[in-house]
Amino acid sequence: MDPLFQTIKKYITLTPEEEMILTGLFERLPLKAGDYFLKEGKICRHVAFIEKGLLRYFINDDSGEKTVFFSRENEFVCNYQSFLPRVASTKNIQALEDTRLRIISYDNLQRLYREIREGERFGRMAIEEVFLMAILQLDSLYTDTPEARYRQFLDLYPDLVQRIPQYYIASYVGIKPPSLSRIRRRLSARP
Repeated sequence: MDPLFQTIKKYITLTPEEEMILTGLFERLPLKAGDYFLKEGKICRHVAFIEKGLLRYFINDDSGEKTVFFSRENEFVCNYQSFLPRVASTKNIQALEDTRLRIISYDNLQRLYREIREGERFGRMAIEEVFLMAILQLDSLYTDTPEARYRQFLDLYPDLVQRIPQYYIASYVGIKPPSLSRIRRRLSARP
């Protein structure tokens, strides 16, 4: 079964006719490792579904790049802060591996909401999930220690530890790579 349809069916039911409509609304977009789905300063014009691969969200500031999120297979990717109001993005979204995406434009997403019986419900439920993850991460940055944030990373992304370079994990946790090495040693030394 198509992984896009499988993921959508976690939220809503689809008829065969609706699956045909969806097929026409999404396009395929391959990215090589290092390619960008979205660059800072550009308007995010698509929501993407990751069929295969891994992406990271990051921002640039005076101290360099700061990784804020990762997305992997069977997840949706978008900078909604840019996509919905159609304003320039302050974030970058970059492929960490060769990646295959299925993308839907803003206009086609509006068609999905109109033409798929439970399309608006799907959109609401999907964005609620993204919103919750963003709030949890933001709270963690202000309330948790780097060690607690690393443990949270391991809980959220146990399958990604071997796929993501350590310096991106350190950036996500909010520390420098040498500090991450110390945290990893402490955690592995515990019974």
